[in-house]
Amino acid sequence: MEESPGGPSQKKVVAVVGGGLVGALNACFFAKRGFDVELFETREDIRQAKIVRGRSINLALSHRGRQALKHVGMEEKIVSQGIPMHARMIHSLNGKQSPIPYGKKGQYILSVDRANLNKELLTGKNINGMKLMCRVNFVFLRSDGSEEQVEADLIVGCDGAFSAIRKQFLRRSRFNYSQTYIPHGYMELTMPPINGEFAMKPNYLHIWPRNTFMMIALPNLDKTFTCTLFMPFEEFEKITTGDEVIEFFQKYFPDAIPLIGVDALKRDYFRLPAQAMVSVKCSPYHIGSKCVLMGDAAHAVVPFYGQGMNAGFEDCIVFDEIMEQFNEDFSAVLPEYTRVRVPDDHAIADLAMYNYIEMRAHVNSKWFLFRKHIDNLLHFLMPKTIIPLYTMVTFTRTRYHEAVARWHWQDRSLAPKLSDVTCADDVCANGPLSDGRRGGWWGSFTASLVNCLNPVGVSGKRAK
Repeated sequence: MEESPGGPSQKKVVAVVGGGLVGALNACFFAKRGFDVELFETREDIRQAKIVRGRSINLALSHRGRQALKHVGMEEKIVSQGIPMHARMIHSLNGKQSPIPYGKKGQYILSVDRANLNKELLTGKNINGMKLMCRVNFVFLRSDGSEEQVEADLIVGCDGAFSAIRKQFLRRSRFNYSQTYIPHGYMELTMPPINGEFAMKPNYLHIWPRNTFMMIALPNLDKTFTCTLFMPFEEFEKITTGDEVIEFFQKYFPDAIPLIGVDALKRDYFRLPAQAMVSVKCSPYHIGSKCVLMGDAAHAVVPFYGQGMNAGFEDCIVFDEIMEQFNEDFSAVLPEYTRVRVPDDHAIADLAMYNYIEMRAHVNSKWFLFRKHIDNLLHFLMPKTIIPLYTMVTFTRTRYHEAVARWHWQDRSLAPKLSDVTCADDVCANGPLSDGRRGGWWGSFTASLVNCLNPVGVSGKRAK
């Protein structure tokens, strides 16, 4: 590590603003490299807090996030505190439950608790000697300012979607910024255990898709499920009494009523108002060699691809890899980080928007299920050529924008063959989703797809 300009015996100082998940993990990365790390947080220390305030949407930890945790020696501990989810479990209106696996056998995502993960990162083995300063507002000072100044060789803004650090970037020329609120809000409800056990099968992400809105449920270690209702704000506002809550659930989520409880639904629906969700894009991510944005401060995404935390954690490991490449020279590292990371973060922000439509509507369609079968079959037959988008995003570190480009290529390649199928409903009833899939139409159909796509004009390397 290079020494600070202050003298040969001084370490470089990194000020990490924001003690949430990405800020805490960044502190681990910088401390591991031998920097003096000062972590600033406006809230009280989450490790001593009796009530943890802020967002509580459960998190889905996948490959990108796990690789970042592995780099600082914390993957094994965090994974042991999560619950594997091998598939989506789709709940239809009639109560039927249908699993849709996330990937191949053995591939899964983990349901993890946000507050517990944050606490573990703040007590990580790499951050001995780190200064954590809570209830502190980090401000930029003009020359006549009277506040105490904090000097650092690098400021890392990890202070969330409404970042105070990013606000200062807006004062600079040629800084691009946009934010988009979606018309839907979210509300959390708790499904308690039944006789000390999970009320539903625990190793699934449960989804009740209802076209313009949906509810999901993720398992917790205490045998509860955290249920999150995503719905347009005007629909939330139409429900004003406890009886209307029950009437709404009887119409759209009847199987959830006995599991959550009538009294709990009437009470918890009005406990807090529906919360908004925002998507943020900006560029560049840095100012000179002195300041850089990461996590939601750089790219807040809506939660529908399960990649918000994973993308933020990947920011940390990408930055660390570039630090290694440029020998910790901030003047070279920061612009390279912007160049590498902006297209990927913008790509996952767009994918998260798209996936909300898929989760609440497409998973109900037979055509969606048919395409899932086709994609998974071709991935099995040609693993180096056809890789499902979800697999690239969730189970590899393929760059997000490259995964999207490959997905579009694969879709264009499949379209001519799939267009021969004139009726998806008939296909699903009598073709690939029937018991006769090994022969006849199904056999000739899949064989013709393979012949059409192999060889192909793309790299056959397996995504890493």
